[in-house]
Amino acid sequence: MPEHSIEGFDPGGFDDVAFPLALARGSEGGPEFSTAIVETASGREQRNQNRAAARLRFNAARGLRSAADRDLLLDFFYARRGRARAFPLRDWADYKSCPTTQTVSATDQLLGHGDGARRRFALVKRYGAGAASYLRRITLPQVDSLRVALDGVEVEGAEVTSGWSVDRLAGELVFDVAPDAGVELRAGFIFDVPVRFDSDRLEVAWLAPGGHEVAEVPLVEVILS
Repeated sequence: MPEHSIEGFDPGGFDDVAFPLALARGSEGGPEFSTAIVETASGREQRNQNRAAARLRFNAARGLRSAADRDLLLDFFYARRGRARAFPLRDWADYKSCPTTQTVSATDQLLGHGDGARRRFALVKRYGAGAASYLRRITLPQVDSLRVALDGVEVEGAEVTSGWSVDRLAGELVFDVAPDAGVELRAGFIFDVPVRFDSDRLEVAWLAPGGHEVAEVPLVEVILS
């Protein structure tokens, strides 16, 4: 069987193998909305959102600083089969439930209130305040970073009787026993972004044995569930 055979390979899946942090630190990018704008005869604009949620896009080419980085990228690109498989990326511009200059706390983000029956609560991050605030659904939390508070009091995780755990791929906090009705749930966490390569082709210019040039390494956010 040829060495490049992909028998048993699951295209379109997700590998929980992080994009190398050394390369992610040099990436550039951020959120992108899709808005259709039509200008009327009077000069006024009509603006319509094509999708409600932002989608993040990145270019990781600037993260390559050495031949070792180039080899690391090639290894990772081959293993993901180009666009075929998604993976986690650390967005160093926005990777905490709080501002990046602050320390994560158990009361950073409001997840909801208990009703005595519900056991799963989606992790979210709010941007802005009031009616115009933007609510972002968070997946791929760093499990050991999660801190949880019930009615403002921090509680421990699944290793003790308070009983909660994390569904990383779903981005949900899961309680062993549903919180009582009216109990306020808050959480703080560090998180990654699920992305894939946005090209099946990686162009590397070999300038010298130890030199290289990569014009673009496009990455785009995907939805896991």
